[in-house]
Amino acid sequence: MFINFLQITGGFIVLTAAAEALVFGASSLARRVGLSPLVIGLTVVSIGTSLPELVVGVEAALRGSGDIALGNVVGSNIGNIALILGVAALAKPLVVQAQVVRIDSPILVVVSLMFVGLMLDGQLGRLDGGLLVGGIVAYVAYNLWVAQKASSTVREEFDQGIPDRHSAIMDAGLLALGIGGLVVGARVMVAGAVSIAQTLGVGPIVVGLTIVAVGTSLPELATSVVAARRGAGDIAVGNAVGSSIFNILGILGITILVQPLSTDTLGWIDAGVMVGVAVVVLPLFRSNWTLSRAEGAFLLICYLGYIGSLVMG
Repeated sequence: MFINFLQITGGFIVLTAAAEALVFGASSLARRVGLSPLVIGLTVVSIGTSLPELVVGVEAALRGSGDIALGNVVGSNIGNIALILGVAALAKPLVVQAQVVRIDSPILVVVSLMFVGLMLDGQLGRLDGGLLVGGIVAYVAYNLWVAQKASSTVREEFDQGIPDRHSAIMDAGLLALGIGGLVVGARVMVAGAVSIAQTLGVGPIVVGLTIVAVGTSLPELATSVVAARRGAGDIAVGNAVGSSIFNILGILGITILVQPLSTDTLGWIDAGVMVGVAVVVLPLFRSNWTLSRAEGAFLLICYLGYIGSLVMG
C-alpha cells in the first residue's frame, strides 16, 4: 500500500506542474488567436482536463467494469461543481460572466436531465451514445461561433495590453505539455487510489463515484485553483462547467459507443445529486455575478456531506 501512496503523491506533483503550464499556455494562446478566456475554458481546457475521464471510462468499460465508468462520470460532475468550484472560490472569489449564467449552466442542467432520462430503461446503448456525441459537437461548434464574433476585440486587447514575450509555438507547446501531464498524473493517481480501495474492499460503483471520480477530476481541480489564484476566473468557471457538459455528452457518449453500459447499479440519489448541484449553482452564479468564498464553502460542505453519505452507507 506504501507504493500506492507514492503513486498518489507523484501523480499530484505532476498534476500541479501540468496545470500551471496548461493555464499559462491556454490563456496566452486564447488571446493571441482571438478567443476569450471563457471560451478557451469551456472548450480547449475543459476537453483537455477531461481526457483522464475519457481514458478511465473507455478502459473500464472495455474491461467489463461499467460501474466504474458510469460512476466516474456522475461523480466527476458532482465534483466539478461542488468540489472544484468550491475550492477555487475559496482560493479567490470567481467572477462569473453572463454567458455562463444564461447559456452554459442551463445547458448543463438540460444535459444532466437528459442523462437521467436515458438511464430510465436501465441501459445506455450505442444510439444513446450517438445522441450524446452529436450534442458535444454542436456545443463546441456553438462556442467557436460565439468566439469568432468576438475575436477581433479580444485580439486587439492582446495586441495593445500584453507584450509578446514568447512565441505562439511556445504557448501551444505549454498547452500540449499541460494536457499530457494532466493525463499522466491523473492515471498514476487513479491507479494508486483504486488499488487502495480494492485492498479495503470498497464496491466498484462507490469507487467510481468517489476515488476514481476525484482522481480523474484532479486536472480540473488543479487547473481551476491555479486559474483562480492567477486571476483567470473565467477559465476556472468555464473549465468546471464545460468539463461537466463534456463528461456527459463527450466522455459518456464515446464510452457507450465503444461499449454499452447498464445503469442498474447507479443509484437514483447519485443521479439526483448530479442534477441538483447543476441547478443549485445557477442562483449562486447570479448573486452579484460572483461565486464568493462563502458560496464556495457551501458547495464544498455539500460535497463532503455527499461523500460522507457514500462512505457511511
